[in-house]
Amino acid sequence: MVSVYLEDFKASTTLMRGKGYCVQKAVLLAALARAAGIPARLVFARIRNHMMPTHLLEQMGTDILPRHGYNQLYINRRWVTTAATFDKELCHKKGLPTGEFDGVHDTTLPKTDLAGNLYIEYLETFEPQADLPLEWVAEGISEIWGKEKRAWSGDKRNRF
Repeated sequence: MVSVYLEDFKASTTLMRGKGYCVQKAVLLAALARAAGIPARLVFARIRNHMMPTHLLEQMGTDILPRHGYNQLYINRRWVTTAATFDKELCHKKGLPTGEFDGVHDTTLPKTDLAGNLYIEYLETFEPQADLPLEWVAEGISEIWGKEKRAWSGDKRNRF
């Protein structure tokens, strides 16, 4: 689902497909929150996945994701962080704690799995963004996957 094509990051596209990776899901959550009258912004971090699946580690050559995307929602006069990355079913399958967003406490990807093994390490957090900095995101994707990365077929008219 990783892509450098503009249309793959549109909230409507992610909603229609019913799938996406963290940045696409963050764009969708921001759009839905704003539609409900909740101010929202995108946050990005460079993270290390200590439990990176072997096939991805071999493809990527690293366990560091340079542009993990998540959100901050403005609720009760403060920004609350949330990551719409995994659903409960995937968390249970992978042995991960679920991040239950309550609108009060920050929820990000878990540092450890349920057995206490290291899982996600936040290495660097970047300034929150009002809109998707697609060129910057595509730059990080291209470093790992190449400049033409697209998980789905389609035309290339809107590639950055």
